[in-house]
Amino acid sequence: MITVFGSINLDLVVAVQHLPKAGQTVSGPEHQSFPGGKGANQALAARRAGAAVRMVGAVGQDAFGPLALTNMREAAVDLSAVRRLPGASGLAFIGIDAQGENQIIVASGANARVDADWLEGCLVKSDTLLLQGEVPFDQTQRAIERARQIGASVFWNPAPVPAENILASLDTVETLVVNESEAQDIATRAGLPGALAAFIDHLATDTRRVVVTLGAKGARAGFAGNRYQAGAPAIDAVDTTGAGDAFCGALAATLDAATPFERALKEGVAAGALACTATGAQSSAPRREDIHRLADQIV
Repeated sequence: MITVFGSINLDLVVAVQHLPKAGQTVSGPEHQSFPGGKGANQALAARRAGAAVRMVGAVGQDAFGPLALTNMREAAVDLSAVRRLPGASGLAFIGIDAQGENQIIVASGANARVDADWLEGCLVKSDTLLLQGEVPFDQTQRAIERARQIGASVFWNPAPVPAENILASLDTVETLVVNESEAQDIATRAGLPGALAAFIDHLATDTRRVVVTLGAKGARAGFAGNRYQAGAPAIDAVDTTGAGDAFCGALAATLDAATPFERALKEGVAAGALACTATGAQSSAPRREDIHRLADQIV
């Protein structure tokens, strides 16, 4: 079972010819709305990749709350630990250009009030606790500590990277996933090696996998003294929103099923690539059979 402790949003998406610069206004023909939030995105991605998934988080008591839960509910993600709090749900405002690149502004809403105490009775030793960076860092720390006490596995994708020093929280993390810019941010602020291979080698241990996603270049990783690389397959990108979440959800689901790490990494890359071929962070999350098929082609 994967227990996700994280954010739940509704995404408002506008397609534009080019993304705005500072002070610039750009227009698109219409907007679309999609359930989102990195926690919910990864929960749905893990469920579609074949895992049993429980979501722990919050939405507001507004009209956006039920909409934000739609895809997870339809996919049979366990939502019994999701709270409806007074006030607004989390919202993300997303612009997507003609090349599929995006800019995102997030209003945290109820996500700013999630509480690690909600994991009580929802997390057991056999679980994987899946975390991101869109809920308060002190609650993420408490969630990691709770997992350590129980003996559950911790999979952390600190995106966006918290302003606080995250290194002290890594001791009990079994899987750390960041993209290239996040790795550089962590390295700069923590005084770690900036070169990608050195960053991975510094943080990877016999018990901790460190993965850096590279977009169209695939992913690189380190674990137990070994280095791994998986190239990305050629795809026609429509929307990169949610590709990283699809990667994390599929990787977490595959590792939770005790799949060897090298194969799990390929399935994560395959899921991330497939997510770029459709619009929306959750609607683009691929199915297990499609992930497996594409992962077979990755070297």
